[in-house]
Amino acid sequence: MATYKKRGYKVKTKVEKEKDVSAEEIDSTTAEVFNTLDETASKTEEWVAGNQKYIFIGIGAIAVVLLGYLIYTKLIAAPNEVEASNEVYQANAYFDQATNINLNENMASGLATRDSLYKLSLEGAEGKFGYLKIISEYGGTNAANLANYSAGIAQLNLRNYKKAIAHLQEFSSDDIIIGAKAKGAIGDAFVQLEQMDTALEYYEKAFKHSKNDATTPIYLLKAGITALSLETPQPAKALEYFNRIEDEYASFKNTVDGKMLDVYIGKAEALNN
Repeated sequence: MATYKKRGYKVKTKVEKEKDVSAEEIDSTTAEVFNTLDETASKTEEWVAGNQKYIFIGIGAIAVVLLGYLIYTKLIAAPNEVEASNEVYQANAYFDQATNINLNENMASGLATRDSLYKLSLEGAEGKFGYLKIISEYGGTNAANLANYSAGIAQLNLRNYKKAIAHLQEFSSDDIIIGAKAKGAIGDAFVQLEQMDTALEYYEKAFKHSKNDATTPIYLLKAGITALSLETPQPAKALEYFNRIEDEYASFKNTVDGKMLDVYIGKAEALNN
């Protein structure tokens, strides 16, 4: 019996049939994805509906914290900062006078005057706060932070080494000069307390804080000298620090402290051999 094809009808090839199957699979997968998304959305909606109370409490708590922070910043912290800056002016004046006294003219009277000025900077006078009061009354302000640095330096010069360390450890700064000086001053205090190992640690922190011509060679030198002064000297470490000064900070050798560098290098080399 003869078989007739309908007019216009074309028998699909195997490839075309496979394409149809793939299209059906894609449609099926797409439908599954949307069904899954619908189910997830429904579950999310159910969870939100069931936990609305806690969600609103959480949002409210965040809002309260943010509002509290803004109020503290605008109404408390900012006025405190201004007030502290005004109060610390006189203490800074005493501190600067003490720091700039020329001790060479009359050592005894110069030291006495310097010490009295440092005490005034700490304790205050003429109705103005000293650093100690600034620190206690305006904690958290930039003025109080800087007051810890100045108070530490004042206590160091007054030979109150433990108090100096306490203040300087409270001070924090990323400034390349002051940050290094604070750590170096702690090292100086530990030297006076004859805790040489700890002093060496702080001198190393001081020269590692930043690399600059003003402080780095000073604390490399102090670290090297201290390494030679340990109960068990470390001449190799000392020589490393001295050589760094010679290689990287040659101009330092022209300073008062730097003129002794060759002597220290010779001592370190002798102990290292």
